[in-house]
Amino acid sequence: MELRIDRQAMVPVVQQIVDALVCAIRCNQMMPGARLPSVRAIARINMLSESCVLQACERLVAQGALEPLQRTGYIVAAPAPAVLDDAGWIGDAEYDPCRSSCDLQLGAGSLPESWRESDDLAYAIREVSRTDMAGLFNYSSGLGLPRLRQQVLKCLKPLDIHVDESRILTTAGASQGLDLIVRALLKPGDCVVVENPGYPVLFALLRLHGVSLLQVPRTPLGPDLAALETLFVEHRPRAFFINSFHHNPTGTSLAPEVAKQLLQLATEHDVRVIEDDVYADLHSVCGKRLAALDDNVIYVGSYSKTLTSALRVGFIVATAETIERLAEVKMITSMGVSRFCESVLACLLANGAYRKLVQRQRQRLNNDRLALLQLLEDAEWEVFGKPVGGLFIWARSRMADCAQVRAQARRCGVLLSSTTAFCPDGADSGWQRINVACAGDPRARAFFQATTPDRPQAF
Repeated sequence: MELRIDRQAMVPVVQQIVDALVCAIRCNQMMPGARLPSVRAIARINMLSESCVLQACERLVAQGALEPLQRTGYIVAAPAPAVLDDAGWIGDAEYDPCRSSCDLQLGAGSLPESWRESDDLAYAIREVSRTDMAGLFNYSSGLGLPRLRQQVLKCLKPLDIHVDESRILTTAGASQGLDLIVRALLKPGDCVVVENPGYPVLFALLRLHGVSLLQVPRTPLGPDLAALETLFVEHRPRAFFINSFHHNPTGTSLAPEVAKQLLQLATEHDVRVIEDDVYADLHSVCGKRLAALDDNVIYVGSYSKTLTSALRVGFIVATAETIERLAEVKMITSMGVSRFCESVLACLLANGAYRKLVQRQRQRLNNDRLALLQLLEDAEWEVFGKPVGGLFIWARSRMADCAQVRAQARRCGVLLSSTTAFCPDGADSGWQRINVACAGDPRARAFFQATTPDRPQAF
């Protein structure tokens, strides 16, 4: 088992061994239960210390990729089921821990780690650690750190959302924001409308709280208004959850005329609208938010998608009465958001580093999106609308056999998103969420080229 360790690389040797072992297991098609060569043998063949190989194997045991034998050695672990990430189900029925470290996650729900910029973040962390002892040791307030909420106000003004501080509540990412809304404003047995396709984590959250889901088709311009009106009339739902701009998973955005008609229907039928706009900072063209048109709309935002998924900070904009109720539930369930995280984000917003970061991300995504759309056109994939911003494109191969598409992805080292998770009732659509930021990888290009209908398939 030759691992090809680069001793001049910046990556620690143990981590290189972990990655190399995962790839060796996959490339050699070792089945669950297959035994690895001994630690001594791996170390001797690759001129490594046994302690480094042992440490790498133990890490893979912790990750679920290997299982230790009773006496000595390791075997390949049985496959694990796919897991729910922050922005949808990643992986197919053959997902396992050996694949996730090696394969390209083409349907991932966030920016790749290689896109993350650490210098400004590290500076802000040092600054908070040096100057803000309260941020290190104390709880935040119920509504959130005042100086962060002031920065959020400034971010909302370009979106024409004009509110005061009493209408802003900070949260531990958009996920907690949605959870607070469901806990505070809905009860078991209520029904709500969600989009199809839509956000899998929201579907799971609503079901967890005993809320029934009604689905309205998403079009390239927004929800199907005729179908939405029918649902409002026949079922009288309590709320409608909409991912307005750079929709997850289709990447499309709400058209102005659809937004106005949607709000008219919601007002007429007394349906509360919850606007999920977590990709707002990746928007590079003009667009009117629902919350800018109607003060009764509950608006949810987040900085986790652009800055870092680990720094869990988001916010909710709503009426003062609603914010008061949400803050009460927030303190009961979590004692607030990490003041340290809020302080770090406030620093990045105040010194302009965050604004410059998202400008670079938007430009890079715009370039990659154009290249990906051309690649999909060349491969004769069907595209659901043509997004002008954001992170996703929703597309499907014209090959009749979906299993053949997934098999080709595996051969190219690509991990596709689920074709069932984005539908509220779990129906298989055949469509794929494609992450624009991942599509420039050579493995993605090879995969799309291999799925061109008239191209002979490799077996």
